[in-house]
Amino acid sequence: MIRPVSRTWLIVDVVGSALGLLITLPLSFVFGVGPLSPWLHPEWLSASVLVVVAVAMWGAAAISRLSPPIALLIAWAAAVIQMAAGLPPLPFDIAIFPVLFATGAWGTRRLLWWGGASAVGGGVVAGLYIALLQLSSVITSDGLLNAAARVSMIAVLAATSIGFALVIAWGSGLLWRSVASGRQTRLAQLQAEASAAEEAERVRIARDMHDIVAHSLAVVIAQADGARYAAAAKPELAQEAMVTIAQTARAALSDVRMLLTQLRHRQGDGPQPTLADLETLFAQVRQAGIEPRVTVDPMPPGEPPGGIQLAVYRILQEALTNALRHGEGDVDVRLSWWADRVDVEVRNRAATAPSGPTGGHGLVGMRERAQLVGGTLNAQREGGFFVVRATLPIGA
Repeated sequence: MIRPVSRTWLIVDVVGSALGLLITLPLSFVFGVGPLSPWLHPEWLSASVLVVVAVAMWGAAAISRLSPPIALLIAWAAAVIQMAAGLPPLPFDIAIFPVLFATGAWGTRRLLWWGGASAVGGGVVAGLYIALLQLSSVITSDGLLNAAARVSMIAVLAATSIGFALVIAWGSGLLWRSVASGRQTRLAQLQAEASAAEEAERVRIARDMHDIVAHSLAVVIAQADGARYAAAAKPELAQEAMVTIAQTARAALSDVRMLLTQLRHRQGDGPQPTLADLETLFAQVRQAGIEPRVTVDPMPPGEPPGGIQLAVYRILQEALTNALRHGEGDVDVRLSWWADRVDVEVRNRAATAPSGPTGGHGLVGMRERAQLVGGTLNAQREGGFFVVRATLPIGA
């Protein structure tokens, strides 16, 4: 029956209800003409009951977000006391609106329909009660038949107008409930899409790594077998084979580490792109109408590991794709090959930025690529440009 509510919202509800009480309670005394109640005497007793009912009504409004069922029970109890005391409808009765709103917005499914029934039933009861209060004065001034007609008309008009207002308050809560549910569904959908994109990218990376590591291990095995047979007859050939094994193993070390950090669900066939394929990638971008201005400084000191080549290619591929989709004008690409790392930078004038809960599925893939080789990647707006920067370490 008690919902978890933040302290901020609880303070807002309590302060708002206190202000409502301070405003409507004096107005309730001012608007009263003659005795407050034709049934309670002396007058101080009627005033005391009025204060108690007003406090109860606004107290229910104060806890309506925290506990809608308790608030509805308190509001009904206060309304029954008010009618039993013969008090007319007064300004403090507007406290029932936030209570009905709360039943529609935050109540359970059962309480939701109890709130709707209370809105309709409350309108009918209020109409009959107002007609009852008018009965004595109408009978005094009119005949019995005319009095019955007038009382019936008063009851219908009062029940219709009050019931309509109460149903609007409850319906507003129901609308709020629908909007909040839609937001939660959309958030869950976005999170699921982001998770699916990350998983798909891991699968693609695992497929790429399979070919690279398999190739490296095949070279190592072949060279080791050759060295074993050549060790006795030609030791110099065995020495050369051992050097090749060491170089290949060092190049594959980072790829093995990446492969062991993820679960590979499927593998694919086909050659993987390397640095030699970058010119083909740049040509494709030129055909799309954008000129990539490529700067490579300093040049690679040797043959980079296959995993690093693949990561550089995929990062540039996705960065250039984002530039085609979201940018305008030409693109500046810079590769800096240092002894221990390679720095990649892609800069383009941004018309729009990739959107989504994690910055877009393409950015998720680029970050995965960088992280799996032990590097980092940052993509953000800088003035009117969108800049992708990656630093990938090159193992010794």
